[in-house]
Amino acid sequence: MSIIKIKTPAKINIGLNVVEKREDGFHNIETLFYPLPCLYDEIIIQPAEQLSVLVEKFNLPLEENIVLKALKLLEQETSCKLRLSVTLVKNIPAGAGLGGGSSDAATILTAINKLLKLNLSPQKLNSLALELGSDVPFFLNPVPSLGYSRGEILTPVDFKIDFPILIINPGIHISTAKAFSKVKPSRPKVKIENLISPTKEINYEELRANIRNDFEEIIFSEFPQIKEIKEGLYESGALLALMSGTGSTVFGIFEEQKKAEKALRAFPANYFKVICS
Repeated sequence: MSIIKIKTPAKINIGLNVVEKREDGFHNIETLFYPLPCLYDEIIIQPAEQLSVLVEKFNLPLEENIVLKALKLLEQETSCKLRLSVTLVKNIPAGAGLGGGSSDAATILTAINKLLKLNLSPQKLNSLALELGSDVPFFLNPVPSLGYSRGEILTPVDFKIDFPILIINPGIHISTAKAFSKVKPSRPKVKIENLISPTKEINYEELRANIRNDFEEIIFSEFPQIKEIKEGLYESGALLALMSGTGSTVFGIFEEQKKAEKALRAFPANYFKVICS
């Protein structure tokens, strides 16, 4: 096996409804996962005498890294000793609602299964992915998808944003578990699936009026600067602005590249900022 390099995309949530708390302690949600191939981590895999993982760009304790957890899970499931050197180059901010860690974990599951011919079925990979995190299954096949249950029940949809998407992250790490412990489940007035249709153009006015992220209220109250990002995006002319996941990233969709670039410059230089066109 030669050196393998794989890009692992980020995602945003076009709306996130927390519908109810489950008996197992998790929550049922409704969301639209939308992949961002322009923003990605990179995983480099090569043969080695023993398993090792190196994380570049982020000082994350190795025992907390989901890539290592995914590798250990594969060893446990297959009873196969993995002799690999894995380098993870982080570009996606951590704890940002962009799914970077989940994407990395899903990529490890699919890549190692294929490279080493482990013959794990799609159903087994999905089960392992869900053990690692609620949105990891989405990244096994990262195409625009409606997500239900914990996020693992996925329905691919014909949904494509043809405008620039501005991603803003203020460098605040949000604990997903803590955010879920504070959220108040409720049924949405309008289901996300009813706001999108492959037979018509995206109606951003309708989305802005009806779509929501149930975590915004609690996150905005604790971190007002995140609320200010959303307000700033609308002041800059965004068609739609929403927090992604449990935060702290906020995205804005703009009609024109120039408007997105102007909006980007309006935010502090130390913020993470990127335009996906």
